[in-house]
Amino acid sequence: MRGVTTSDFDTDTFLRRPLTARLATGGPTVRPVWFLWEDGAFWVLTGPWTRLFDRVRSDPDIALVVDECDLATGRVRQVIARGQAELVPFDVPRGRRKLARYLGADETRWDERFVRYLYDAPSERGTTWLRLRPASLTAKDLSYSVAPGESG
Repeated sequence: MRGVTTSDFDTDTFLRRPLTARLATGGPTVRPVWFLWEDGAFWVLTGPWTRLFDRVRSDPDIALVVDECDLATGRVRQVIARGQAELVPFDVPRGRRKLARYLGADETRWDERFVRYLYDAPSERGTTWLRLRPASLTAKDLSYSVAPGESG
């Protein structure tokens, strides 16, 4: 990663949490996505059935933001990543890790549409990873103090 801005919180720990990111493509189009932060990259499940897939194929420049804002505690943190997205072959073990972080480890409790991503022949279905190895990544802690008695 070339342009990394450090912060006073552990970015890797923050990005391992099951937060929702917003991914922006040219157009502009912004969409919420579940992601996996692994091996210095963001991994987002996609495929030819999505507009995201076609947008990234025609213009791979993307931006992604993951943030949290807790009004009760004043904790506000953000990670902003930019770079060239790649569409790479889907692998089931990584898919399982990504889905388990949002849906829990017990696959029997998952909604059927998520199970299909893993078991309905991803290569035939066209399931693909969007991988973003950020050219720049900025992590900021913008937290503030909450006065006593003002939290929710």
